[in-house]
This record gives sequence, structure tokens and C-alpha cells, in this order.
Amino acid sequence: MRFIRNYWPDTRIVFRGDSGFYRPRILSWCDRNRVDYVVGISKNSRLLKEVDVPMMLVRTTQWQLREKVAETFRFQYQAKSWKYPRWVVARLEEGELGSNPRFIISSRYDDGVKLYYEQYCARGDMENRIKDQQLSLFADRTSSTHWWTNQWRLILSGFAYTLFERLRIHLKKTPFERMSASTLRLKLIKVVAVIIRNTRRVRVLMSDSYPYKDELSALVRRLAPG
Repeated sequence: MRFIRNYWPDTRIVFRGDSGFYRPRILSWCDRNRVDYVVGISKNSRLLKEVDVPMMLVRTTQWQLREKVAETFRFQYQAKSWKYPRWVVARLEEGELGSNPRFIISSRYDDGVKLYYEQYCARGDMENRIKDQQLSLFADRTSSTHWWTNQWRLILSGFAYTLFERLRIHLKKTPFERMSASTLRLKLIKVVAVIIRNTRRVRVLMSDSYPYKDELSALVRRLAPG
């Protein structure tokens, strides 16, 4: 953190995580180091009591509309292990299956809808990127008993992920723009071809049945220097 602050002293840094990452020591560290946070917290009897009235209003609205209803409610809450109260945003949802309240802790007094849906729920895309690296780019291959061996594998996986993200720059406005790393590997990289090389050029012959030969050819032209 000290290194980051030396170069970006005024940049807003946000720690975001689900309830599995909620720890009072982490929140206290964020407060001391000027790091904002949006973190999930598991529901308990005290939190549920705080939202009794707004939850009843949501339930009444759902009964009148006969469709799922969701609202946000913001309040201050202090757990026994906290030195001072913090802002909590409750996402109050009522549907056919009943009530489904969720709670997050925030260091900032922002709009509840923005905090929950735009900032907290956006962590889902971040988790998808982590899954890309683990499942498609072999970041989970850390079975060695030597720390540096595992670290080197993670570094290589990080390089691979960076290459795929750079590749996406050249895939804008194409059907491949938002595909996962595993799908891109399958459709654009793991391609069977015949390579003929002579002194003047290299020819790549793809099968006529390969459905993405035009897209791959266009990508190669965009990547070619000059």
C-alpha cells in the first residue's frame, strides 16, 4: 500500500468482497490506510430487526403487484467487535419464494442502489475473470512442494491472461469480444492447420469446414506488423 500511495497519493482504492472476506481487522486496516470498502456481511437477528419495517413495505408491494420486488435500505450499524458504527446497505427482495434480504458494509455514504448493484454486484465479473485464469489458463496447477515453482506457474498464468486481454483489443466489434478465455482458445487458437514454409513465405492452410476461418484471417491481418 505504501508503494501505491507513493505514486498515486490521491487515487481512490476500493476493497470489494463477499461475506467470506468480511473480517473486522480488515475493515480497521482499510480505515487506517484510506481504503474504501464494499463488503458483504452475513445476516443476523440484529440486522434483520433493523429492516423489519422496510421489509414489510416491500412485502406489501410484492403482494399488490404479484411480481418480484427489490429495494435498498441504508442504516448505521455497530457490531460488538466494532469501535464505531458503519454504514450498512440492505437489499430487500420479496418474491414467490419469500423474503431474500442481503446486507453489505460500506465506508462511503453513497446511494444504496449504486452501492449494491453497481459496485458490490460488479464483483461477479471479477470472479469470472479469476475463474478464467484458474480453469482455462492453469492458475490452479500449484501442486509442487516448492514455493517458487508454484509462484512461477502463477506468473506464467498471469502472462497468459494479460495476452488474452491484449488480444481482446483487436476483437472489438466482433462476436469474440466478450467470450471467455476458454472459448477463445477453443475457437481461435486450438485450430488444426497445415503450415507450408519456403524461403519467401509461410502459408497456413485451414480446413474449409472451420467455421471461423474468415474471422481468424482478419485477426491475423490486424495483428501483423505494418
